[in-house]
Amino acid sequence: MELRRLGKTGLSVAPIVFGGNVFGWTADEKTSFDILDAFFDAGFNTIDTADVYSAWVPGNKGGDSEEIIGKWLKQNKVARDKAVIITKVGSEMGPGKKGLKEQYILEAVEASLKRLQTDYIDLYLSHWPDAETPYEETLGAFAKLKQQGKIRAIGCSNLDATQLQSSFDAAEKAGLPRYDVIQPEYNLYDRAPFEGPLADLCVKEDIGVITYFSLAAGFLSGKYRSKADTEGKARGGKAAGYLDDKGLKILAALDTVAAETGAKPAEIALAWLLRKKGVTAPIASATSLSQLDSLMKSATLSLSDEAMALLDKAGG
Repeated sequence: MELRRLGKTGLSVAPIVFGGNVFGWTADEKTSFDILDAFFDAGFNTIDTADVYSAWVPGNKGGDSEEIIGKWLKQNKVARDKAVIITKVGSEMGPGKKGLKEQYILEAVEASLKRLQTDYIDLYLSHWPDAETPYEETLGAFAKLKQQGKIRAIGCSNLDATQLQSSFDAAEKAGLPRYDVIQPEYNLYDRAPFEGPLADLCVKEDIGVITYFSLAAGFLSGKYRSKADTEGKARGGKAAGYLDDKGLKILAALDTVAAETGAKPAEIALAWLLRKKGVTAPIASATSLSQLDSLMKSATLSLSDEAMALLDKAGG
């Protein structure tokens, strides 16, 4: 598996990052273990999660995904230094437990380390912007954790170009480490959050880019073609939002490329991301081994310039 350099972090990641939001939600512990075993056996090496995953599920408390990953790591089927673990801080974990203030970050990282059953986190991200906390305070907390060896690299999620530049300016002024990775929402349908100023800034500053909602809540897999297809599905409500003229044009373009290549729509949607300027690797999830097999094929799927142009036009 050819690994991709993740900005200036010193980390290298396989072309697909596994989205651990499904662990403890639509994938139980055994299924999660089987998927992770197969993912790493195939040469992939990176798992993305967050402390809040999957608190939205009735009966869950948050930290559920990290706990499953921790139990899997503890089996030692994969050496710890061969797995790149990404997690995030800042989403609400209970009353008063959210945001990016120093004291909260220093507490939250200990909880994540305990759930993950590891001594360090490879990449620690601020999950959302926190208007109440200056970048200097957040970056100062991350700097302490790096010095203590509890995290190896830092990044952010959901910042726009102006916010990201402001964080760089604050880091430089205060002599603190900067964010070296960003996780933006980016897929064939939702292109505006990343394309343009943010993508240009990431290329200019050599920022690693790991995209989330890479398959638009499963819509780009092609399995949701009508409102009826979304009913009763875990992600159906989100996927239903893509069923408009633009979404149907994208599905038609994916179908055309699928007919030409023999690849599935989800594989094509991920391969499209892998060719986009500035993107290091997309995050994608699977809840079965057959889904996983399809996702992994996207890492070696080469789309023609004609196919890229067709897809670009459909989602433009």
